[in-house]
Amino acid sequence: MFLAVVCCLLWWLHISAGHFPRACASSQSLMEKQCCPVWEGDGSPCGQRSGRGYCEGILLSNAPLGPQFPFRGVDDRESWPSVFYNRTCQCSGNFMGFNCGNCRFGFGGPNCTEKRLLVRKSIFELSVSEKEKFLAYLTLAKHTISPDFVIPIGTYGQMKNGSAPMFKDISIYDLFVWMHYYVSMDTFLGGSEIWTDIDFAHEAPGFLPWHRLFLLLWEQEIQKLTGDENFSIPYWDWRDAKDCDICTDEYMGGSHPANPNLLSPVSFFSSWQIVCSRLEEYNSRQVLCDGTPEGPILRNPGNHDKSKTPRLPSSADVEFCLSLTQYETGSMDKAANFSFRNTLEGFANPLTGIADASQSSMHNALHMYMNGTMSKVQGSANDPIFLLHHAFVDRLPLHSSPLGYLAKKAALIFMLSNQLPFQLGSTEIVQEEGCQQGTSPGLQE
Repeated sequence: MFLAVVCCLLWWLHISAGHFPRACASSQSLMEKQCCPVWEGDGSPCGQRSGRGYCEGILLSNAPLGPQFPFRGVDDRESWPSVFYNRTCQCSGNFMGFNCGNCRFGFGGPNCTEKRLLVRKSIFELSVSEKEKFLAYLTLAKHTISPDFVIPIGTYGQMKNGSAPMFKDISIYDLFVWMHYYVSMDTFLGGSEIWTDIDFAHEAPGFLPWHRLFLLLWEQEIQKLTGDENFSIPYWDWRDAKDCDICTDEYMGGSHPANPNLLSPVSFFSSWQIVCSRLEEYNSRQVLCDGTPEGPILRNPGNHDKSKTPRLPSSADVEFCLSLTQYETGSMDKAANFSFRNTLEGFANPLTGIADASQSSMHNALHMYMNGTMSKVQGSANDPIFLLHHAFVDRLPLHSSPLGYLAKKAALIFMLSNQLPFQLGSTEIVQEEGCQQGTSPGLQE
């Protein structure tokens, strides 16, 4: 079982990233299937002149696919990123990034040799200035075009195998919304046919490491945007919550007085437009989300289907989940019993560990409870509560759970790739190395 989990995690993380560097969005890069941009620090591809990295062929996992996806060669995300590129920057030492221009999480300085430790705090522990800064950073990211990345608005086939690139600018915040959409979208099979039983970041072993990497990359982008190297995402401790206590105008936005499905007009986020939320439309047209605004954030916490999600998670739910001794079991999907991952994700009863698809608990319960934008997987990251929610899921103690056990045992869980955002190569633990979570009663590290 341990080896099966390792292989599965390698595969899922292998294809997890959906970044496309602006420097590699040309027909030349696509036709040559090479993404080895110049690092401006020394003017050489991958910073090779400074020993940061080299342009090399990607390494693909030989792990077999599960029975959930009985196809080959129909989805651009298969064997990521080989459909688009087969040579990328392979970074050395503490360097990472598409051109080896960034420091590995947990390190800083001009040569990435300085160890850095960040602390994620409860949002209620932030000072007034820290809270205002966090909200301002969110707004800045929402309205700043990513200088480094673009999104594809067509499949590789629609780009005529690279000869007709189809890419578009997108804001830094929406880039990550698009990534979450892309990793969980359905597969186009041609014509009007689609395959829905596919998701590279949910319902399988990759759920926790993919979302941790997502948060770390998001923090890194905000640090670069603002110059604030100490920025970290706050978390929302939702254990035993009776209602959404962050759903106020002081924090993440209260309800609109005239329409409970909308945010208060004085909220930071009432004017935000969401993207990538119309999966059925994309499927019917066999097109990718192109980042076009699709309306305001919707949220009506507590007015959800209570037969499926009767309550928010309790402290007892969390403690039982942490008592489970196996990270993954059986089919390693949402039908897995006594699986730490499946129970934490919310597809198993949080008091027995038995899979129950009729109920949404733990992580899933929060998404359903919000009863709006956050309740649909592909577009859920549009709501900034997504970040606070996943920061709390991410902070559950690793050392007392099988997740921490696997991290120590094999140095695989929560891997970082030296050549992200494309292909995984060497692996490193980032558990408490790049960002340490703050503690609270019952969740001591």
